[in-house]
Amino acid sequence: MKATMKDVAKLAGVGVGTVSRVLNNGSVKASTREKVEAAMTELNYQPDFYARGLKMKHTNTVALILPTVWHPFFGEFAYHVETALERQNYKLYLCNSSGNSEKEQEYIQMVSQNKVDGIIGITYSDIDEYISSNLPFVSIDRYFTEEVIYVTADNAAGGRLAANELYRRGCQNVAYIGGYQETPNETKSRRKYFEIECRQLGISYKALDMLEPLDHLSERVTNFLLENPDIDGIFTINDPMALAVIDMLEKIGKNVPEDVQVIGFDGQKMTEGDPYLVSTIAQPTKQMAEVAVAKLIAVINGETVEKRTVLPIEFGEGGTTKPLVRNDFA
Repeated sequence: MKATMKDVAKLAGVGVGTVSRVLNNGSVKASTREKVEAAMTELNYQPDFYARGLKMKHTNTVALILPTVWHPFFGEFAYHVETALERQNYKLYLCNSSGNSEKEQEYIQMVSQNKVDGIIGITYSDIDEYISSNLPFVSIDRYFTEEVIYVTADNAAGGRLAANELYRRGCQNVAYIGGYQETPNETKSRRKYFEIECRQLGISYKALDMLEPLDHLSERVTNFLLENPDIDGIFTINDPMALAVIDMLEKIGKNVPEDVQVIGFDGQKMTEGDPYLVSTIAQPTKQMAEVAVAKLIAVINGETVEKRTVLPIEFGEGGTTKPLVRNDFA
């Protein structure tokens, strides 16, 4: 038979209320806490956090909405979110939305039904009407009309840095290749500030910016590359796009980085400690996750936090760019 709080209290020689305070990190003597924890271990007591949550209006669970776990950045981000939540004694529900707004709305409704305490979301669907300023919700990259709290890498600085890194490596005819959503989000700054920096540097640039979903991607990118054979440097919206572009360049007889240098965005690696798969503008993925978790838990606890947090990026060498020929930044 499964052990109960009463069984733990009896074995430890304390009241049920004391066991409850230990479980909720309340104020108890160190010696008492040790006795209760020893009793829980001996009885293999497993707290029913969901049942406790219904009584206390807290479940110690958080939902994470991702567009897809197939994208390496999203998978790494989920790992760091779960790790940060675990340190706070929270559990994670993972929602792989595949861009399905109905699935995203279901998770948001779970908050009002006390099934989860809050949500961290990477979502590009039109869900503004489901978001309210008092909902424990932290967005990544996306900003909402109701001023939802959000955490983002410095995408504007990333676009500028990509232009500078290509320029410093000798590129004179560059291009941006990416996809975009109609909803407002910070990632659009990558192209915008890349182009601004190219103008300031005095280098030629073109752009292939495609509305998602990206149908016939290979054909569209290949045609763009063939129509612009003078391109010697490319900045892409993310690392998976960079890898796809490299494959298409090779198919039309272009070598990377000898003929065309390529920089992505995210900082994708096969495993932690490995080199970058492509030269990239690396996001501080772990820091983004930790900040998002800290802000969400603060909101759940009724605290006020800043609405917008922008975290620094850096250039990561991944072998798809040449050595520097200029040491100066613009």
